[in-house]
Amino acid sequence: MVNTAYDTAGQTPAASPWAAVGVSAFDELLYQAILNQPDAGAAGWALLTGASPSRVREACNRLLTLGLLQPPDSMGGLRAVDPRVAIRALIRRRETESELLAATAEEMATAYEAGLLREEPSRLVEVASGEGAIAARLEEMYARAEHEVCLFDTPPYLAPAGPQVDLQADLLRRGIVSRGIYAATALEDPKALSRALRMVELGEQARVLPSVPLKLLVVDGCRALLPLTASVAGGYCAVVVWHSAVTEALQKLFEMAWQQAIPLGQAADDGELSESERALIRLLAAGLKDEAVARHLGVSLRTLRRRVSELQERLGAASRFQLGMRASQRGWV
Repeated sequence: MVNTAYDTAGQTPAASPWAAVGVSAFDELLYQAILNQPDAGAAGWALLTGASPSRVREACNRLLTLGLLQPPDSMGGLRAVDPRVAIRALIRRRETESELLAATAEEMATAYEAGLLREEPSRLVEVASGEGAIAARLEEMYARAEHEVCLFDTPPYLAPAGPQVDLQADLLRRGIVSRGIYAATALEDPKALSRALRMVELGEQARVLPSVPLKLLVVDGCRALLPLTASVAGGYCAVVVWHSAVTEALQKLFEMAWQQAIPLGQAADDGELSESERALIRLLAAGLKDEAVARHLGVSLRTLRRRVSELQERLGAASRFQLGMRASQRGWV
């Protein structure tokens, strides 16, 4: 039996499965001879394979190293290992080697990218102009995410929100961690608030700050998308930044903001709050102004402030800040 097969349709050589585990054509031929004639010895196997005794001895040493043969012992000479055991061991060894090679490739890729940047710094950034181009970059970055996506969310928006919500939902279904920090001003829009709460339901970790420094998306800590022009300038123009000291700094900026932000989410239903009170606590925790909270709840400012005062009294809170802290302690936010 030889180490190549033939495609009967095209008559082209096809690699033997043995090649995948590092067994050469002659070594395979010899192993088959040993399986068929285990007592023939080196001289007999040389006759069966048509090779010289020295070549057979060299091949036997390789088969010993691969674990396909057992070394001689007091009971006799070389013996074949049960192929079911030996081949499975070879496959496991190759799988381990492949995993190590893949890890090495990641390390080498980092050095490769760093070399490219030193040679041609312009590779560090890519400008995306126009709504369509930015949407395409967003889709690509979400698709390539492997571990975590972090974002600052604040108006005005560079691209339609709908497609990005779908991308984020797919990301969460794939088991990728998603963390978002929302500007309170963004959540004053009922649609934006509803969208953010929907993402929380799907598994996003969301927090709120009165404002965030810029719009930002960071994927796996090594790729970032952010506006190229100030929001007051209008238009759609963003920049993609590849792995560098810049992306590391942007990730650190996000982590600093994350520590200062407060959680966004629906209040826990512990039987102590009505539905309207849970909604009120959630909106207050998001940092919205009284006018925005009243608009979301469909009540007057007077009614809103009365409800806030009642909640403060229930919790013994002298201020809005204390109200938020004590509501958090009770698991309401």
